[in-house]
Amino acid sequence: MEPIWILGFFAALLVGFTKTGVPGVGMVVVPLMAQVFPAKLSVGAVLPMLIVADVFAVGYYRRHAQWNHLVRLLPSVLLGIVPGWLVLSRIESAQLRPVLGGLVLAMVLLQLARKKWKWEKVPRKWWFAPLAGMLAGFATTVGNAAGPIMAIYLLSVGLHKKEFMGTAAWYFMIINWVKVPVFASAGVITAETLRFDLMAVPMIVAGAVAGILLLPKIPQGLFNALVLVLASAAALHLILV
Repeated sequence: MEPIWILGFFAALLVGFTKTGVPGVGMVVVPLMAQVFPAKLSVGAVLPMLIVADVFAVGYYRRHAQWNHLVRLLPSVLLGIVPGWLVLSRIESAQLRPVLGGLVLAMVLLQLARKKWKWEKVPRKWWFAPLAGMLAGFATTVGNAAGPIMAIYLLSVGLHKKEFMGTAAWYFMIINWVKVPVFASAGVITAETLRFDLMAVPMIVAGAVAGILLLPKIPQGLFNALVLVLASAAALHLILV
C-alpha cells in the first residue's frame, strides 16, 4: 500500500459521512484525492467510492425521498452530463474549478437573497429546476462537484433534513451509475483506481454509520445553516485553490 493512500482513506471516511450525515463535509474529498492520483484519475477514483456510500444512504433514507423533485430534476441533469463528458475528454477538470465555484456561489447568494427579500416563488419558477439540474449534471461529470449545487436546490425547496437526505440519496445513486460508462470511456477509471476503491470500502462504511448516528442529533435550523456554510466554503475552495 502506498503511504499517500492514507489521505485517500480519510477522503473515503468523509465520503461515507457526507452521504448520510452532513452534506458538504465531503468538500475536501476532491482535493485530497488529487494528492493521491493525477487530476483526471482522482475524479475516476472518487466515483466508485460515492457509489458505495450511495448504497448506505439509499438503504437508510429511501422512504423519505421526494420523487416529485427528482422527476423535475433528472431530465435536465442528464442533459448537463453531455457537455460535461465532452469537456472531461478534452481538458483537465482542474481548469474548470473556478467556474464551478462561481456557479455554486451564485446559487448560495440566490438562496440568501430569497430568504432576505422573501422571494418564496423563486424555487417554483419554471426555469429553477432545469437550471439547477443542468449545472449539477455538468459539475458532477467534470469534477464530482454537484453536491453543493444540489444541496442549495434541495434547501431552497424547503425539504426537512430527512427528506433532503433521502431525495439526495436517490438522485446521486441514479446519476453516479449513469456516469460510470461516461468515466470509463474517458479513461479515468483504471485498475489502479479500482484497487484503491476496494481497499477504501471499510472507511466508507465507517463514515456512513457515523453520519447515520449523528444526523438525528442535529436540529433542522442548524442543518440548514451548515448546508449553506459548507456550500459557500466549497465554492470558495473551488475558486481560490
